[in-house]
Amino acid sequence: MTFGSDRPFDDRPTAPSPLKKKRSPLVPTLIVVAVLVVAFVFFSQVYADILWYDQLGYLEVFLKENGTRIAIFVVAFLVMAASVYLSLRVAYRSRPVYAPDNAMQDNLNRYQEQLEPVRKLLMVGIPIVLGGFAGTAAASAWQTVLLFFNQVPFGQQDPQFGLDYSFYLNTLPFLGFITGFLVSVVLIAGIAGLLTHYLYGGIRLEEKGFFASNAARIHVAVFAALFLVLQGVNYWLDRYSTVQSNSGSWTGALYTDVHAVIPTKAILSVAAIIVAILFVVAAVMNRWRLPLVGTAMLVVTAILAGGVYPWVVQRFQVTPNERNLEADYIERNIGLTRLAYGLEDTEVTSYDATVNAEAGALRQDAETTANIRLLDPNLVSNAFAQLEQFRQYYQFSDTLNVDRYNIDGKVQDTVIAVRELNTGGIPSGWVNEHVLYTHGYGVVAAAGSQVQADGKPSFLLSGIPSTGKLGDDSTYEPRIYFGESSPDYSVVGAPEGASPVEIDRPQSAGADTESRNTFTGEGGPSIGNWFNRLVYALKFQSTDLMLSDTVNSESQILYDRNPRERVEKVAPYLTVDGNPYPAIVDGRVKWIVDAYTTSEHFPYSTPQQLERATQDTQTAEGRAVALPPEDINYIRNAVKATVDAYDGSVDLYAWDDQDPLLQAWQKVFPTTLKPYKDMSAELMAHVRYPEDLFKVQRELLARYHVTDVGRFYENSDAWSVPTDPTLGANTDVKQPAYYLSLKMPGQDTAAFSLTTPFIPFVAPGGEPRNVLYGFLSAEADAGTGKDGVKSEDYGKLRLLELPREITVPGPGQAQNLFNSDTTVSQALNLLRQGASEVINGNLLTLPVGGGILYVQPVYVQSSGASSYPTLRRVLVSFGEEVGFAPTLSEALDQVFQGDSGATTGDQGNVGETPKDAGGPPAEVDNQKTLQDALQAASAAIQEGQAALADGDFAAYGKAQEKLQAALRQAIEAEGKITGETPPAEGQATPAPTETPAP
Repeated sequence: MTFGSDRPFDDRPTAPSPLKKKRSPLVPTLIVVAVLVVAFVFFSQVYADILWYDQLGYLEVFLKENGTRIAIFVVAFLVMAASVYLSLRVAYRSRPVYAPDNAMQDNLNRYQEQLEPVRKLLMVGIPIVLGGFAGTAAASAWQTVLLFFNQVPFGQQDPQFGLDYSFYLNTLPFLGFITGFLVSVVLIAGIAGLLTHYLYGGIRLEEKGFFASNAARIHVAVFAALFLVLQGVNYWLDRYSTVQSNSGSWTGALYTDVHAVIPTKAILSVAAIIVAILFVVAAVMNRWRLPLVGTAMLVVTAILAGGVYPWVVQRFQVTPNERNLEADYIERNIGLTRLAYGLEDTEVTSYDATVNAEAGALRQDAETTANIRLLDPNLVSNAFAQLEQFRQYYQFSDTLNVDRYNIDGKVQDTVIAVRELNTGGIPSGWVNEHVLYTHGYGVVAAAGSQVQADGKPSFLLSGIPSTGKLGDDSTYEPRIYFGESSPDYSVVGAPEGASPVEIDRPQSAGADTESRNTFTGEGGPSIGNWFNRLVYALKFQSTDLMLSDTVNSESQILYDRNPRERVEKVAPYLTVDGNPYPAIVDGRVKWIVDAYTTSEHFPYSTPQQLERATQDTQTAEGRAVALPPEDINYIRNAVKATVDAYDGSVDLYAWDDQDPLLQAWQKVFPTTLKPYKDMSAELMAHVRYPEDLFKVQRELLARYHVTDVGRFYENSDAWSVPTDPTLGANTDVKQPAYYLSLKMPGQDTAAFSLTTPFIPFVAPGGEPRNVLYGFLSAEADAGTGKDGVKSEDYGKLRLLELPREITVPGPGQAQNLFNSDTTVSQALNLLRQGASEVINGNLLTLPVGGGILYVQPVYVQSSGASSYPTLRRVLVSFGEEVGFAPTLSEALDQVFQGDSGATTGDQGNVGETPKDAGGPPAEVDNQKTLQDALQAASAAIQEGQAALADGDFAAYGKAQEKLQAALRQAIEAEGKITGETPPAEGQATPAPTETPAP
């Protein structure tokens, strides 16, 4: 029998239903493990930071900073996430039950169907994601929040609104942050709600036009009202922001701001609030014409009152009468800029400089001339390295530091450096790099005003072990575990009685073997237990930390060892100076680090970009760390910090304890800052005025030395910082400021100072007029010989204004004078014999002898691989007179008619070996022979030029013979001095470049 397809049953056997496969636990397990690993890695980084801060004694900083960040994140996250969620939720719940049937709605229905399975997830996920972004962005404002809640008043009010300066530095930025954040919340939450209304038909485009449900209109009205309220607040706050405006020719609220912008901002603020109220009324009464008209009127008013009206006032009222109308506001800008940068007490003196070098003119400046620094810290690093490095695993910084020490009862300028570890010279291998080679060794210091007979530095502390006039290894701790070139991390420490493993130093300067040492301080977190070892193995991605048997129960790990970066971590609210320097203080090597409180919100103060203002030869060539490219208009040297080179301990001293910003941070971190009265007398003696602050101040003083409103408006007496003349003519890099011990006109005694010259203003791309207009010094010595007492004159700014009727050469002209002088160029040509290189040292400017003296050391470096610069000559100029001699004393005498009257540090020393009972050394005779030969060569050139002028070629030939003989004699003398072989008899002798051809 055949059954059709419509039979009521099917007697075919039914296949058994397949069993459901069990899900493998592998994937969820891997996910959980991955999450746990990521969480532990994150935890290990946080825990490592806690250990670091706790060991250093600054755990409060870490906890309060991150606690504040977390609190701000949570608040911002909740506000943003809750607002977005409520907006989405309200829009979804108020969606129309029925929607018209059209093509657009069909598309939306398809989107709804696709979203429906994940709708609940999106309703929660979108607010969480947006809240996370908002919280992360808001957390970066932790300093703004803390300063607002801990602000300290300045006790001074701005001239426009009469509000304390703290309102602008602390309150206004906080209010701006809050309103800006709330505007973002309202906009994002409002847009999210509108999109939801659109997706579910509450808002739609129809053939008849735009349709919105009543719920959607209320939704829009509420968010529009909130936005307008916040906009009204912004308009009101913008009134105060005008005193910080840089839109005009001068910073601050100018005539147009006061008479047009501020009133219109107030009107717009009130208008925005009124329109916001209209939107609320419309939401209640369902009448929308009035708020829409109000919004249109607000936009028109904002354009006319906020833009057109101020432009009309500026163009037709202010511009034709700018000098008179802006006078009061320019005066505000001058006064408050000088106040914000610490320039208000600058002592200005007219200095009637002479250009005539008279005999004995320097007799009254003996203190200054005795300390004229001949050793250039930017050039002698190689000399320190060749003479004092001893091992390939040691090095010196490219630029050394200038300090001062009491030597034989007199304070002398010194050039100082520490012998740091050279990580490039360490044999490869984890144990070598992190366990055996852990530290540098010793301080090396040399006198600044004199050198040895052969031009080498005259060391005051040198050798291994250290010896010299500054002490020895028994008077200070020489080991340098924390420095500017330390390894990224080192493992140190051992149980008592264990054999030392760290390579300490050579047994002596010439020894082939090294002594060993064990670190005994508290310099880093303990890694004596397996958990801490695991944490740091993850941090430094090193399995050797876990597996090496050199790590023991007493091991510590030293890291973050750069003094500048160390201070930045424990004081993240400060801007740190780019040039820390070492000093021997109370038997320890201490890195002294300057740090600043800064702000960009001070009223009427002209802003400066830190990176640009502090740029000079040092930063351009990488010798000093450049400051960040941040705009500031307020700065104080609020903190002096020290970092111990042995154990890395950091001490922060509240140096400018009257600074309200620092006082606010002291309220935030009450246990981290010590009063400066806790500083020892020896530490005070090595504190100096910071370079970066001085460079910012000199940039401002180039224009703000003028306090007369009329002259300031005309900009008729603006100055510039000269470019570095030692780099050549085609450079725009500024000359560095120089530390010198000098007695400024009007001072009773010489003082360690930071100095800089000024030349006339140079427009961008313009040709500089390199004459001297001003000279600035900051008294840099804080020491008084007493614990916790700083000099009353520390930081005193003294500005010399030079007369305009006399042309006093600037640094560029002085350098050109040196380069073009016939005698100098001939002598330099001789010094270049044998492929030697002549290097010009720093050009120092000194206001002495009733005028301006320029001093430049000249170094010679041979072509050998192990060569280094040695001081051979000193260039001096005063007016148009030039001196060039082996000693500063001789060079000064050449300039000042044979008798300068000066006492110099190199008198009877530079270029000469010490005299003994056997009579004058050969080098003295060689130096004299060289000078006589150079003078004879110069006379022969002049004789030859005179003969050419008369057409007497026979006399010219005799003059050339005399010139060649003098040059041969000079070359022979120079060869005996330098130890180089002079050209053989009959070998060609290079002719000087100035010799004229017949």
